[in-house]
Amino acid sequence: MSYGRAVPEAQSVPDHGPAPHQGVGPRPVPGQDPRVQQALTVFVIVAALWTVRPLGLSGRGLVVAVLLLVNSVALAARHLPEDWIPPRLALAWLALGIMAAAALIGVSSTGSGYLFAYFLVGHIGVRLEPRRSLPLAALCSVLCGGVLYFRLGPGHNLLPWTLGLTTGAPVLVGILNRSRQRAFVAAISAAESAERAARAEARTAVLTERSRIARDVHDVLAHSLAGINMQLELADALIDTGDLGRVREANQKAHSMVKESLKQAQWTVHALREDALPLVETLTAMLDTSGHRDALTVTGTVREVPSRVTQNLLRIAQESLTNAARHAPGGEVRVELTFGAASTTLSIRNGPATRMVSTGAGSGMGLIGMRERVALLEGTITAGPVTEGPDAGGWQVEAVIPG
Repeated sequence: MSYGRAVPEAQSVPDHGPAPHQGVGPRPVPGQDPRVQQALTVFVIVAALWTVRPLGLSGRGLVVAVLLLVNSVALAARHLPEDWIPPRLALAWLALGIMAAAALIGVSSTGSGYLFAYFLVGHIGVRLEPRRSLPLAALCSVLCGGVLYFRLGPGHNLLPWTLGLTTGAPVLVGILNRSRQRAFVAAISAAESAERAARAEARTAVLTERSRIARDVHDVLAHSLAGINMQLELADALIDTGDLGRVREANQKAHSMVKESLKQAQWTVHALREDALPLVETLTAMLDTSGHRDALTVTGTVREVPSRVTQNLLRIAQESLTNAARHAPGGEVRVELTFGAASTTLSIRNGPATRMVSTGAGSGMGLIGMRERVALLEGTITAGPVTEGPDAGGWQVEAVIPG
């Protein structure tokens, strides 16, 4: 026998996707159908109207009728939502209900009026905290048992006084149902909180991915287009001087930068794709297409690294090779990839220029972008000129990524 009622639906999360629970009205606790509870209430009231006697408009019949009405209202009120009745009013209503139930047992000579006590006490266990429900249940047992024990009514001979004492027992079932309800609401709340957290994490991941793509596009477009624009502006200015040789030279440099930009765009697309090549193979292909064949040295045990690590290391390599081609044309390039026990290290070193350096300048954001990438991976990066050895006068970039 269940004395609970449906738990009000937990507040839904505003969202663009479907909620875990759709529909209007209360969310029923598993195993507790509100329609069953309503049917039981109707059954108790109808059974009492059919069996409880005397019923009339005067004397004891009027008293029985009034008590029957009070009991029926008190029992039906258990289906009202909890937030409709303040706690103190609920305590007073249920206390009045059990006193009316005990009084109905005392004044009626026949019938099933004692069922009101059982169901009200069961609902007390659901509606009130144990520190309040248990004393009320004990009071109901004492009142109903006392009415029958001291033979205070005409129907005392039909019921044993011990039956009155058992009217407080359903409070234990009610308390159990209350615990189930609270556990169910807590589980729903936890699930919705987890769903909100997952959606927030997904939104954060989308924003992070957008930032990464924007950074990749910037690395290709900002550097390349700035240099191309500068050469075209130089060619346009030289036309007025009549120096066609320098105009052709500036135009050829612009064409060369366009080709280089296309090559960098291809590298960027490879780095952005989910099915990008493994780190070693992609680095090898990148060096081959940039004219630095056999420039890669791999040390340590090669292993797969997370895709975001691969993507950022490839972009750092791409930026370093672009800077080497711009600021040290003709210089030898050496790339070393080291797989350590707790980190992956990428080192790109170029020697000094062996051809004339273009006067075009970059955007100045290359090293900043590399530092941002490494910071996202909680790694470290160092960049600076080479001061000794065969590559003295060149430049070196070294990124160390943990994991």
